[in-house]
Amino acid sequence: MKKLIIITVTILSTGITACAQKLKEAAVPAAVKTAFAKQYPGAAAKWEKEAGKYEAGFSKDGNTMSALFEPNGTMTESEKDIAITALPATVLGYVKENYKGKKIKEAAIITKADGTVTYEAEVNGKDVIFDSKGKFIKEMKD
Repeated sequence: MKKLIIITVTILSTGITACAQKLKEAAVPAAVKTAFAKQYPGAAAKWEKEAGKYEAGFSKDGNTMSALFEPNGTMTESEKDIAITALPATVLGYVKENYKGKKIKEAAIITKADGTVTYEAEVNGKDVIFDSKGKFIKEMKD
């Protein structure tokens, strides 16, 4: 599921649905590795590349996370898995109303570099995206 989250982050940030390419750490630019190490000291990443950006999948403080970087080392967004119960009530209500009988399988909070926050709920094989207040934005296939 970590791979799906990482792919989702890339799709959200690029709008492109190409498949991610797994990378060995040696293939990741030094600027990206340095930026990752500075942002997440002590974390070990599994790297993927998609649409020219580098994704680090990792665990930190018991949380499953991912971060997306430009080749120059600029972080564009991060994603952290959260408990389904941590989603805003408006998200839970939207899913209950619009996906009758379906359950949220996983949830995440996505933070863009500018501080913009969105929520993601995986429902019925789709990622349903909401703004920081829980207002529906869009639905994407996994």
